[in-house]
Parts: sequence; structure tokens; C-alpha cells
Amino acid sequence: MVALKMFFSVLFAGVLIAGSSNALEVGSNELISSAKDYDKKEIVYSGEVIGDIMKRGQNCWINISDGDNAIGVWAEESLAKNIKYKGSYKYIGDEVKVTGIFNKACPEHGGDLDIHAQKIEIIQKGYISKRPVNIYYILIAAILLVIAIIMNLIIFKKKL
Repeated sequence: MVALKMFFSVLFAGVLIAGSSNALEVGSNELISSAKDYDKKEIVYSGEVIGDIMKRGQNCWINISDGDNAIGVWAEESLAKNIKYKGSYKYIGDEVKVTGIFNKACPEHGGDLDIHAQKIEIIQKGYISKRPVNIYYILIAAILLVIAIIMNLIIFKKKL
């Protein structure tokens, strides 16, 4: 019985230690407005992967938008290998959580504000965005096309 209590005590302590992190979870507005406070600190930033993943040797750039702003993330290519969908008109990008070091003015990347990722975790997979076609827009476009053709014919006849 004592061994069982000891086992659960150690297990509980291990979970607490493993679950604790010095990283602060912050959004882009806070990172941008208080960049000095977070410079060179470990942070957690979450958002949608947008645009292309730009490979640079063994590393890559990933743009992540939290809905307010997008921040560039510098990561090893192996950290980004599971990202499938990148946000665009046709796709909703994978939702990720990035843990890394925030740089107010990264000396390695020309003084840009960025995050050097240590861990990238996919929170939610992206998907193809289905945008329904609005029949009224098609009807309005057809009517405007007919009006434009008629106006051009009238102008063309007056010039003859």
C-alpha cells in the first residue's frame, strides 16, 4: 500500500513538473506593442499557418496569424513537416501552437521581429474552404454586362 501511494505521489509530481513551463502565452498585439518586455524570452504563440512555407536549407519560414497580425516563425524543417494546410483563399490553414524564443529585432534575420521555434504543435488540422457561389452576384454581373454592351453599341453607332 505504501509503495502504491509512493508511486502515485511520484507520478503526480512528474506530471506537475512536465506540465510547468516558463513560456508565456501571448498574442501578436501584445508582442508587437510590448516587444521590449518579451525580447529573448520563451513564449507560446498560437494561430493559423498562412501563405507558403519558405524553405531555407534545413530551416524554413512560417507565417502565423492569430487573427490580428501575422508573425514570422523561423523553424527547423523537421518541426514544420506535419503542417499540411496553409491558409489562402481556397484553404483554412492548420492551427498551430509555437513555443520559441521571441526576438524584437533578430540580428540573424536583418533586425526583423520574429520567433525562433523550439516546438510546433498542431492544435487543429486545416481544411478546404468551401465558399458558396452567390447567384445574385452572377445575375448582377450578367445585367451589368448587357448594359455595358448596349452602351458600347450606342457609342460606336454615334461615332459612325
